[in-house]
Amino acid sequence: MTTVSEKLLTRTEETGAPGPADPPDRAAPLLSLRDVRISGGSGGREIVHGVSFDLTPGNVVGIVGESGSGKTLTCRAALGILPPRFEVTGGSIEIDGTDISALSPARWTALRGATISAVFQDPASYLNPSLRIGKQIAEVVRVKKGLGRREARERVLGLLRAVQLRDPELVHDQYPFELSGGMLQRVLVAAAIAADPRILIADEATTALDVTVQAEILDLLADLRERAGLALVVVSHDLAVVAQLCDEVLVMRDGGVVEQGPTRRVLDDPRHDYTRLLISEHEQYGLEKFLAPKALAPKEEA
Repeated sequence: MTTVSEKLLTRTEETGAPGPADPPDRAAPLLSLRDVRISGGSGGREIVHGVSFDLTPGNVVGIVGESGSGKTLTCRAALGILPPRFEVTGGSIEIDGTDISALSPARWTALRGATISAVFQDPASYLNPSLRIGKQIAEVVRVKKGLGRREARERVLGLLRAVQLRDPELVHDQYPFELSGGMLQRVLVAAAIAADPRILIADEATTALDVTVQAEILDLLADLRERAGLALVVVSHDLAVVAQLCDEVLVMRDGGVVEQGPTRRVLDDPRHDYTRLLISEHEQYGLEKFLAPKALAPKEEA
């Protein structure tokens, strides 16, 4: 099977841009959450209450809600990296048909990066400031793919080209502090897809970026999805991001899912008061161009 990075790299080398992938196989979910409940914190109380969704190849599931709604905890549970004193206390999570509760630490190490990977909000927190960019990504491909030094360098340069960084040779030899926020986020995407994962979780990956750079990163994620068949979970508080990228959306509040369904249906015809509130708050930030006219029309008084 052709891998994510191979599809991107081949098309980039031939035409300078990522190209179309094989049609995704939608027969079985790559990531499946069933009634997932998470407890923890000081009192050990339940914080996430019964989240369920399926993610199939090439599809994008969005999770939206205010801070503290349980979005990030849900994704960290899927990655097996919940904070100390937090644990999954109900339901099940399967990655490519395997229940993660049965995974050993060694199996988790093998899965992370190779099957499921993630990009988080603050790239500077996930890059070593004392190591050059190329060396940090090369470590991923050497450990996960078993490549030698020369092969790893060529693969890293190809990945930097695939995420559309100008002058990849220069970026390869730079330190994180020499790059802009948008460039650092692209570097994190390159590192995240370096071992050919089938699932990528983008947790508030564009929150700290200005509007122009955010649009570029969203376009990059769309390329990964549409042209390389990567399955995405996009976590955001921004409904415009979800409207632009996602096939299905979960609206979370206070640890529970208050509304869930196809993105077009949820945003054009919201059924929960909280979803309607989120839409009204986001209209001024560019959401209106993604919505049907009826979603923005004032309601008639009874």
